[in-house]
Amino acid sequence: MQESAMKAWWESSHMAGANAAYIEELYEAYLEDPQSVPSTWQQVFESLPKVDGVELDSNHTLIRDQYRKMAALGPIARAAGSTPQQVGVAGDEKQVKVLQLINAFRFRGHQHANLDPLGLWRQERVRDLELSHHNLTEKDFDTQFNLGSYAIGKDKMSLGELYKSLNRTYCGSIGAEYMHITDTEQKRWLQQRIESVEAKPAITREEKIKILKGLIAADGMEKYLGAKFPGAKRFSLEGGDSLIPMLKSLINEAGASGSKEVVVGMAHRGRLNVLVNVLGKNPSVLFDEFAGKHDDSLGAGDVKYHAGFSSDYATPGGNVHLALAFNPSHLEIVNPVVMGSVRARLSRRGSEGAKVLPITIHGDSAIAGQGVVQETFNMSQTRAYAVGGTVRIVINNQVGFTTSKTEDTRSTQYCTDIAKMVQAPILHVNGDDPEAVVFVTKLALDYRNKFKRDVVIDLVCYRRHGHNEADEPNATQPLMYQKVKKHPVPRELYAQQLTAEGSVEQHEIDKLIAEYRAALDHGACVVEEWRPMTEHSVDWTPFLGHDWDVAYDPSLPVEKIKELGARLIDYPAEHKLQSRVNKLYLDRKAMVEGERLVDWGMAENMAYASILSENTDIRITGQDSGRGTFFHRHAVLHNQADGSTYMPLQNLYSEQGNIEIHDSVLSEEAVMAFEYGFATAEPRTLTIWEAQFGDFANGAQVVFDQFLSSGEAKWGRLCGLTVLLPHGYEGQGPEHSSARLERFLQLCADHNWQVCVPSTPAQVYGMIRRQSVRPMRRPLIVMSPKSLLRHPLAVSSLDELAEGTFQNVIGEIDEIPAKKVKRVVLCSGKVYYDLLEKRRENEQTDVAIIRVEQLYPFPSDEMAKVLADYQHVKDWVWCQEEPKNQGAWYCSQHHFNESIPAGQTIKYAGREASASPAVGYIAVHNQQQKALVDEALNTK
Repeated sequence: MQESAMKAWWESSHMAGANAAYIEELYEAYLEDPQSVPSTWQQVFESLPKVDGVELDSNHTLIRDQYRKMAALGPIARAAGSTPQQVGVAGDEKQVKVLQLINAFRFRGHQHANLDPLGLWRQERVRDLELSHHNLTEKDFDTQFNLGSYAIGKDKMSLGELYKSLNRTYCGSIGAEYMHITDTEQKRWLQQRIESVEAKPAITREEKIKILKGLIAADGMEKYLGAKFPGAKRFSLEGGDSLIPMLKSLINEAGASGSKEVVVGMAHRGRLNVLVNVLGKNPSVLFDEFAGKHDDSLGAGDVKYHAGFSSDYATPGGNVHLALAFNPSHLEIVNPVVMGSVRARLSRRGSEGAKVLPITIHGDSAIAGQGVVQETFNMSQTRAYAVGGTVRIVINNQVGFTTSKTEDTRSTQYCTDIAKMVQAPILHVNGDDPEAVVFVTKLALDYRNKFKRDVVIDLVCYRRHGHNEADEPNATQPLMYQKVKKHPVPRELYAQQLTAEGSVEQHEIDKLIAEYRAALDHGACVVEEWRPMTEHSVDWTPFLGHDWDVAYDPSLPVEKIKELGARLIDYPAEHKLQSRVNKLYLDRKAMVEGERLVDWGMAENMAYASILSENTDIRITGQDSGRGTFFHRHAVLHNQADGSTYMPLQNLYSEQGNIEIHDSVLSEEAVMAFEYGFATAEPRTLTIWEAQFGDFANGAQVVFDQFLSSGEAKWGRLCGLTVLLPHGYEGQGPEHSSARLERFLQLCADHNWQVCVPSTPAQVYGMIRRQSVRPMRRPLIVMSPKSLLRHPLAVSSLDELAEGTFQNVIGEIDEIPAKKVKRVVLCSGKVYYDLLEKRRENEQTDVAIIRVEQLYPFPSDEMAKVLADYQHVKDWVWCQEEPKNQGAWYCSQHHFNESIPAGQTIKYAGREASASPAVGYIAVHNQQQKALVDEALNTK
């Protein structure tokens, strides 16, 4: 239909002008059920102009599109001078105003909801919720009006009844924010669930007892700890007690809807309470921890409120495995870790979301203040990181740490406004109304399961003590804590409600309190639903108890290598490659046929192919991991004709391991935390994260420091994550040279991870295979190359690949008699080739060059064998490209000195110490590089 025709139709229609809101309500109702509107309106909507005679589908999507186009043209028609006609329905203009009133409550009712248990929130006046704003008065209260799509179950209602209903629904203990969602189906679904029961469904006595038990447990646990260990830091849940019945309800409903695993991530507040009252941790174990007792076998250990836990939990749908993730004090970083763990569990179960539920629990200041929250929300619907939606709970104690002034903690009305970036519904709820809490919990889970999207519950509560129990909150929040001291705890308020309504008698309540206290005194599990673990879906046994020297055989026959290579370069003839990629694949064909030596990209892909052929899965993510940042990998081939993709690694054999290669969102912190979570939950998959440049890994420093380097020492968590960090000084400046090798070496201890700098294609092949084949799961940090990807000397033979062994140390490769050697130069990485080429150019035969390919754990035994022929040498040098205060020099020189003959010391050849990792001028870079190479080789 032409725009001019639309305009003419609009100008002659009673759909113009002030009637638009009313018509839209009717039209949306018509789309859901044509019979729900009067026959006259059915005829109007059926007569809408068609688009080029196209038939409408069963969902009337074309009509919907047409209506929106016409609505957009409404101002054009009015500007042209058309006079809107009044709707021929009883009520006329006031009927439209009533529908606008309903809409106002849907949009802004939450701003007048009774959310704050302490009554401290200063709510601004919202005129949209007032009758006068819509030209309505109490005189209209007895008038019956059409309700449009208001899902109360009636077609008409008096204005007085409607106004009370809207206030009950949207301004009670629940403040629902969902009108920012653009998807009509989601909005209608939420409206139906909330409005049909006026946000307060009927609840059975049995359910009330369950809620009461949860509150008694939450309150009883905190009071017990406070009396038994006065002043001890525990980050009490008091004030947010409703979290316990909330979580128990959420897990029960999840189990009933088919979930088999629930992974929870939370910070400190309430963690001990959740451990004991939800996951079933034995209270006596917790009390021992408070008393300072610990298991010496657990390594360094961590504080109580960082601890994770696992158990099984009985639900109406069967037992569900619960896992509470370990979390450091970097509060929100646990969220992507949880997502990664859930993604691994879903992959294992072949499920898209229903079988595994992620729950993340946030603090009010942290969710608004920490950037990893935005990163995690942004990832939630992407191909690489989707987990079928997350239920996000905010324990909103209105203080955060100690800063309660919202003008200091955020720039938005609510701490949850960040969730609007992904159009997640936000359900604010008063923590002192536990029945409302349970209602929004069920609503949130059902929404997540139906729409596979995130949903947020804002549990508005308070904090009875300071940030920790030794803190004095009156110092900074005097008015709040005057209120808190007088305010009854949620258990008391709910008990009063139940006795008043006759649901429970006081003696029953007293009995439940006494029974819980006795259970704590006894020290046994206090969770009725706790079950011994049988539901966990992965077996870590084959990977436990091994160290670096565990036996493994990485070799493959050359014939197998050639077969894998042939399959690796095979792709459909109709899949048209870009010219440079086509040339690269022709070169790879020559490599397979033995006409060329193997380069880095081919060797890396061959490693993946060999692992997949052994039915092991692989997951690779990074900001350009499909093709490789430096145009070398090309594991994902893009058809130049139609944009489709093809991955040879997915099509090697009819039966093989599964491989995922995803280009990631532009993040380091959340993405790498996700991959850490994945690797800790799935030891059988080779999990790899690749930085675009190794320098950018500093954006994920929290993950390296708090999880990857220390997770095993603190929590006993094994992780086989491989991290590829492009590193090398090619004159590209400070942010494109150094992966900050020194930082990783500084974190080395207790054999916590491997730090490798491979220098040949055979080495990267062997290193990747070792990480998969060796039955040990610890992180691998790789200083991976850039210029070496195409360096003419950085090539290997198929025979070298077939051997499959990664050499921790590589000795001299030229035919230089050991007895003639006056100086031995030790080095790692790209600088080796600069040294080798310069030495050959100089025709020197008195310098040997030794490559250290694994800097940690330092290969002392291999080094001793390589250096055995040089015990007569008195001149030893360590050469590196990085400045003296960076690279391996300071962190590893004690290893170098221990390796060389007794009485000798090793000298440094390299750049001077620098605050910046590299210079920004290519001429200066070249000058420095030449100087350090000459210094390393000059024996005079």
